[in-house]
Amino acid sequence: MDAIKLISQDSLKDEVPQFSIGDTVRVDVNIREGERERIQQFEGTVIARKGSGSSETFTVRRVSYGVGVERVFPLHSPNVKNVQVVRKGRVRRAKLYYLRDRVGKAAKVKSAIR
Repeated sequence: MDAIKLISQDSLKDEVPQFSIGDTVRVDVNIREGERERIQQFEGTVIARKGSGSSETFTVRRVSYGVGVERVFPLHSPNVKNVQVVRKGRVRRAKLYYLRDRVGKAAKVKSAIR
């Protein structure tokens, strides 16, 4: 079991972006279409972070054309090129799953004053 942990420690990214739950982030994802590659941006609110080490993931939610879209990204994936914090949020929960039931302005997260 320790050998698996050592191998997974070596494969971790050196620079992990600093963001937390409630932040609005822009994630640059590498998309492969046949032999071509392109970078697609996905911007939304971080509603969850799960796991630890090499298996850590985060969930980003946004509303696109009136439909809620959630994507789960592995934090240390080579396909996740960049995570940029657009806006800091002020929340009091570790998971923001309650935003799924909210519509309009009620689904917004308050901005952190810095």
